[in-house]
Amino acid sequence: MYHTLEEFFTDWQPERDKTARVFAALTDESLGQRVSSEGRRLGMLAWHIVTSISEMMLHIGMRTEGPRPDDAEPGTAAELLTAYEKMIASLEAQLRREWNDASLQEEHTLYGQQWKNVQTLHILIRHEVHHRAQMTVLMRQAGLRVPGVYGPAREEWGDMGREAQP
Repeated sequence: MYHTLEEFFTDWQPERDKTARVFAALTDESLGQRVSSEGRRLGMLAWHIVTSISEMMLHIGMRTEGPRPDDAEPGTAAELLTAYEKMIASLEAQLRREWNDASLQEEHTLYGQQWKNVQTLHILIRHEVHHRAQMTVLMRQAGLRVPGVYGPAREEWGDMGREAQP
Protein backbone atom coordinates (compact mmCIF):
# COMPACT_ATOMS: atom_id res chain seq x y z
CA MET A 1 0.00 0.00 0.00
CA TYR A 2 1.00 3.62 0.39
CA HIS A 3 3.63 5.08 2.69
CA THR A 4 2.98 8.68 1.64
CA LEU A 5 0.03 10.68 0.38
CA GLU A 6 1.97 11.31 -2.81
CA GLU A 7 2.09 7.55 -3.45
CA PHE A 8 -1.70 7.48 -3.17
CA PHE A 9 -2.08 10.39 -5.61
CA THR A 10 0.33 8.69 -8.03
CA ASP A 11 -1.84 5.55 -7.97
CA TRP A 12 -5.17 7.38 -7.97
CA GLN A 13 -4.64 9.94 -10.74
CA PRO A 14 -4.52 7.50 -13.67
CA GLU A 15 -7.43 5.52 -12.26
CA ARG A 16 -9.66 8.56 -11.78
CA ASP A 17 -8.74 9.75 -15.26
CA LYS A 18 -9.74 6.35 -16.70
CA THR A 19 -13.02 6.45 -14.81
CA ALA A 20 -13.74 9.96 -16.12
CA ARG A 21 -13.12 8.71 -19.70
CA VAL A 22 -15.60 5.87 -19.14
CA PHE A 23 -18.17 8.31 -17.71
CA ALA A 24 -17.61 10.65 -20.68
CA ALA A 25 -18.49 7.83 -23.09
CA LEU A 26 -21.93 7.31 -21.53
CA THR A 27 -25.08 8.53 -23.24
CA ASP A 28 -28.38 9.38 -21.64
CA GLU A 29 -29.98 6.46 -23.49
CA SER A 30 -27.40 3.99 -22.15
CA LEU A 31 -28.01 4.74 -18.45
CA GLY A 32 -30.86 2.20 -18.25
CA GLN A 33 -28.76 -0.69 -19.61
CA ARG A 34 -28.75 -3.78 -17.36
CA VAL A 35 -27.11 -7.16 -17.67
CA SER A 36 -30.30 -8.76 -16.32
CA SER A 37 -33.60 -7.66 -14.81
CA GLU A 38 -32.08 -8.02 -11.32
CA GLY A 39 -28.81 -6.25 -12.13
CA ARG A 40 -27.86 -2.67 -11.53
CA ARG A 41 -28.43 -0.22 -14.33
CA LEU A 42 -25.42 1.44 -15.94
CA GLY A 43 -26.47 4.79 -14.48
CA MET A 44 -26.80 3.23 -11.02
CA LEU A 45 -23.24 1.87 -11.23
CA ALA A 46 -21.89 5.27 -12.22
CA TRP A 47 -23.82 6.94 -9.38
CA HIS A 48 -22.59 4.30 -6.94
CA ILE A 49 -18.99 5.14 -7.85
CA VAL A 50 -19.64 8.84 -7.24
CA THR A 51 -21.47 8.47 -3.94
CA SER A 52 -19.19 5.75 -2.58
CA ILE A 53 -16.43 8.33 -2.33
CA SER A 54 -18.44 10.54 0.02
CA GLU A 55 -19.82 7.54 1.90
CA MET A 56 -16.40 6.03 2.61
CA MET A 57 -14.89 9.39 3.51
CA LEU A 58 -17.70 10.16 5.95
CA HIS A 59 -16.68 7.03 7.88
CA ILE A 60 -13.24 8.53 8.44
CA GLY A 61 -14.43 12.01 9.35
CA MET A 62 -14.14 13.73 5.96
CA ARG A 63 -17.01 15.66 4.43
CA THR A 64 -16.32 15.95 0.74
CA GLU A 65 -18.27 18.40 -1.38
CA GLY A 66 -20.67 16.69 -3.68
CA PRO A 67 -23.46 14.14 -3.69
CA ARG A 68 -24.24 11.85 -0.78
CA PRO A 69 -25.37 8.21 -1.07
CA ASP A 70 -29.01 9.13 -0.40
CA ASP A 71 -29.12 11.84 -3.06
CA ALA A 72 -31.20 11.15 -6.15
CA GLU A 73 -29.34 9.84 -9.16
CA PRO A 74 -28.96 12.45 -11.91
CA GLY A 75 -30.94 11.89 -15.07
CA THR A 76 -28.19 12.56 -17.60
CA ALA A 77 -24.76 11.22 -18.42
CA ALA A 78 -23.33 14.75 -18.37
CA GLU A 79 -24.61 15.29 -14.81
CA LEU A 80 -23.00 12.01 -13.71
CA LEU A 81 -19.64 13.07 -15.13
CA THR A 82 -19.90 16.50 -13.53
CA ALA A 83 -20.76 14.95 -10.15
CA TYR A 84 -17.80 12.58 -10.42
CA GLU A 85 -15.38 15.36 -11.35
CA LYS A 86 -16.63 17.53 -8.48
CA MET A 87 -16.29 14.65 -6.03
CA ILE A 88 -12.73 13.72 -6.98
CA ALA A 89 -11.61 17.36 -6.97
CA SER A 90 -13.11 17.81 -3.51
CA LEU A 91 -11.49 14.67 -2.15
CA GLU A 92 -8.07 15.55 -3.53
CA ALA A 93 -8.20 19.11 -2.21
CA GLN A 94 -9.34 17.98 1.22
CA LEU A 95 -6.66 15.29 1.49
CA ARG A 96 -3.94 17.75 0.49
CA ARG A 97 -5.26 20.37 2.91
CA GLU A 98 -6.03 18.22 5.96
CA TRP A 99 -3.81 15.15 5.86
CA ASN A 100 -0.12 14.43 6.01
CA ASP A 101 1.75 11.15 5.63
CA ALA A 102 1.14 10.25 9.28
CA SER A 103 -2.63 10.52 8.69
CA LEU A 104 -2.44 7.34 6.62
CA GLN A 105 -1.88 5.31 9.79
CA GLU A 106 -4.89 6.64 11.71
CA GLU A 107 -7.65 4.08 12.26
CA HIS A 108 -11.42 4.31 11.92
CA THR A 109 -14.27 1.85 12.05
CA LEU A 110 -15.61 1.02 8.59
CA TYR A 111 -18.15 -1.69 7.98
CA GLY A 112 -17.63 -3.15 11.45
CA GLN A 113 -13.84 -3.38 11.10
CA GLN A 114 -10.87 -1.24 12.08
CA TRP A 115 -9.21 0.17 8.96
CA LYS A 116 -6.23 2.42 8.70
CA ASN A 117 -6.78 5.40 6.41
CA VAL A 118 -4.25 3.92 4.00
CA GLN A 119 -6.45 0.83 3.64
CA THR A 120 -9.52 2.99 3.07
CA LEU A 121 -7.81 4.86 0.23
CA HIS A 122 -6.54 1.60 -1.27
CA ILE A 123 -10.01 0.03 -1.19
CA LEU A 124 -11.59 3.23 -2.52
CA ILE A 125 -9.54 2.88 -5.71
CA ARG A 126 -10.05 -0.87 -6.07
CA HIS A 127 -13.80 -0.48 -5.51
CA GLU A 128 -13.94 2.11 -8.28
CA VAL A 129 -11.94 -0.10 -10.65
CA HIS A 130 -14.27 -3.03 -9.94
CA HIS A 131 -17.42 -1.08 -10.78
CA ARG A 132 -15.80 0.68 -13.74
CA ALA A 133 -15.15 -2.76 -15.24
CA GLN A 134 -18.81 -3.67 -14.76
CA MET A 135 -19.76 -0.45 -16.50
CA THR A 136 -17.69 -1.27 -19.58
CA VAL A 137 -19.55 -4.56 -20.04
CA LEU A 138 -22.91 -2.77 -19.89
CA MET A 139 -21.59 -0.07 -22.22
CA ARG A 140 -20.66 -2.70 -24.79
CA GLN A 141 -24.11 -4.26 -24.46
CA ALA A 142 -25.67 -0.80 -24.96
CA GLY A 143 -23.75 -0.43 -28.22
CA LEU A 144 -21.43 2.29 -26.94
CA ARG A 145 -17.84 2.75 -27.98
CA VAL A 146 -15.91 1.65 -24.89
CA PRO A 147 -12.71 3.59 -24.20
CA GLY A 148 -9.57 1.58 -23.60
CA VAL A 149 -8.67 1.44 -19.96
CA TYR A 150 -5.52 -0.66 -19.61
CA GLY A 151 -4.90 -0.92 -23.32
CA PRO A 152 -6.74 -0.26 -26.55
CA ALA A 153 -10.39 -1.27 -26.82
CA ARG A 154 -11.54 -3.09 -29.94
CA GLU A 155 -12.43 0.12 -31.81
CA GLU A 156 -9.17 1.80 -30.87
CA TRP A 157 -7.14 -0.87 -32.66
CA GLY A 158 -8.88 0.17 -35.87
CA ASP A 159 -8.16 3.85 -35.11
CA MET A 160 -4.47 2.89 -35.03
CA GLY A 161 -4.77 1.20 -38.41
CA ARG A 162 -4.40 -2.25 -36.90
CA GLU A 163 -6.62 -5.27 -36.78
CA ALA A 164 -8.56 -5.67 -33.54
CA GLN A 165 -6.98 -8.14 -31.18
CA PRO A 166 -9.07 -11.17 -30.19
